Amino acid sequence: MGRKGSKKAAAKQPGSKAWAPMAMAATFVGTFVAQKALDTLWRAASGKKPPTDPANPAAVRTGEALLWSALSGVVVAEAKMLATRKAAQYYAESTGHLPPPMAKAAAKAAKAGKAEATPAGADAPA
Repeated sequence: MGRKGSKKAAAKQPGSKAWAPMAMAATFVGTFVAQKALDTLWRAASGKKPPTDPANPAAVRTGEALLWSALSGVVVAEAKMLATRKAAQYYAESTGHLPPPMAKAAAKAAKAGKAEATPAGADAPA
């Protein structure tokens, strides 16, 4: 019965149903902005359009394909991470607690003795 009660308690937390659409929107916006910025930077640096099919050897040289895939992978992943962090910070400030998946992970880490010293939603000092 402990599991059923904990699921009901989690569902009653303010905003618990709002996190999934917020995370999805943050991922979409972060990816879109990163891709547009990367396309613009590629054009400015190379004077050419970014590769549309880097896997096609007839369309782009190998070095250019490798550079494009590495850059786009890093830039898009970082943008998604930053957008999700910002959404989680907004969620925590709005509801008073971390989004459910993050709260669960933080509780698990704390139980294992790996909790960070920074409060929820705060960035670690540089």
